Amino acid sequence: MEKSKVLVVGGTGYLGRRMVKASLAQGHPTFVLQRPEIGMDIEKLQMLLSFKAKGATLVEGSVADHKSLVEAVKKVDVVICTMSGVHFRSHNLLLQLKLVDAIKEAGNIKRFLPSEFGMDPSRMGDALEPGRVSFDEKMIVRKAIEEAKIPHTYVSANCFAGYFVPNLSQMAALTPPKEKVCLYGDGNVKAVFVDEDDVATYAIKTIDDPRTLNKTVYIRPPENILSQRQIVEMWEKLTGKTLDKSSISKEDFLASMKGMDYASQVGVGHFYHIYYEGCLTNFEIGEGGEEATKLYPEVNYKRMDEYLKLYV
Repeated sequence: MEKSKVLVVGGTGYLGRRMVKASLAQGHPTFVLQRPEIGMDIEKLQMLLSFKAKGATLVEGSVADHKSLVEAVKKVDVVICTMSGVHFRSHNLLLQLKLVDAIKEAGNIKRFLPSEFGMDPSRMGDALEPGRVSFDEKMIVRKAIEEAKIPHTYVSANCFAGYFVPNLSQMAALTPPKEKVCLYGDGNVKAVFVDEDDVATYAIKTIDDPRTLNKTVYIRPPENILSQRQIVEMWEKLTGKTLDKSSISKEDFLASMKGMDYASQVGVGHFYHIYYEGCLTNFEIGEGGEEATKLYPEVNYKRMDEYLKLYV
């Protein structure tokens, strides 16, 4: 079967660069939107040129220029958007509505993967303010996609390992604590952690798969369904050092929001849903959903003890 041509929008971002790499690795003719908004950002330009050197095609276009976006979309079969939805970077989720308009006008797209790749927003209707804005905006985009009858796949990738595992899920740090670790409640609520390269690998595998058409694909690697306490124990085993553990109740954790900046309040809300409510693991995948590791057992996903070894 001929491989679909793929356009990645947001290809220089944290996940986007991995999506470009995975698309090329799986043999797809790969196009990357080159936006004039990069201006004097030489690092982004050099990254785009490195994609070109590896066989990708750069396509000029902008979400601020409808015509250019339609022309870019017409060159491909599949559009994948990886625009950032996290508040400590840039938060651009609703810009995807312009992309939806372009896809609708172009009329040729066989599959659209919008920028999701986290918790399933359809399950977060009772999420706390202000963090719920991410889920609400993703649902606005979903509604536009479905009203336009655009073929789609939503990818729920749970927790990106880089943000949740090396730091043992301590907020405001990316590297492991040296002496102390704070557990959320008893630290035993299960979450799901996925290597970012694996997120991209699985996402690309969905695009030509009829089993994932108009469905949500959850990435739940069985060996990476772990509690915070299990992550801490993995780290202690790797380092041979026992950390001093404390615990914070859900009431005190929520109270810690007071006085925080907006992005930090969003983060506290998301951590609360993950580590106190268990929002990633407290449901079965039902009709309208598929699980990636069952669909693609050939992928040798990275286990979290392997991920942690980089930080020893």
